[in-house]
Formats: sequence, structure tokens, C-alpha cells
Amino acid sequence: MTLCVLRTIHRHSGTYGHEVIGLLAGYGLGNVGGGTLYPLLRRLVDDELVETEWVEGEHGPSRKTYRITAAGLVALKTETKMWREFTAVTNQLLDEEKH
Repeated sequence: MTLCVLRTIHRHSGTYGHEVIGLLAGYGLGNVGGGTLYPLLRRLVDDELVETEWVEGEHGPSRKTYRITAAGLVALKTETKMWREFTAVTNQLLDEEKH
């Protein structure tokens, strides 16, 4: 899930938590609840992979938005490479014929 959230924040810089939930659902990842997303976002902020900013709402309260950091971009690249290697090996294993 971390990889998907980092990628979403990178694609949609300045997004807010509820919007991330909607975007993930739109990508086909189902309903990610706030109890899953917000602790993950907190961890990303604590690890300095994502930074936050409060933005004044035009017609409502201020919102905390999320942006990926330089360290977050490095982590995204590294995790993406690892994921692709993992899925390639897994696909190869699953595609092998039984002997």
C-alpha cells in the first residue's frame, strides 16, 4: 500500500487524505479506509518521505495536503524497482509448467 500511496501523492502533488482515498479507489484498489491511510501517511511524514502543508479552503475549513519529498522520490524509485523484480520472479514461478 505504501508504494501506491507514494505514487499517488507524486502524481497528484498537493492532494489531501480524503482525495487520496478516492484516487486509490479509482485506480481499482478498493475502499481504503482512513484507519489504514492516515497512519500510513503519518509514517511517511515521520520518515520524511512526504511533507504536509495546511491550505485554506475556499468554501470550508483548511485542509492538510501532502507532497512527496526528494527522499520520497528516491524511495518511490527504489520500491518500484523492487516491486517490479518481485512480480517478474513471481510471474515466472506461476507460469512454470508442472513436471
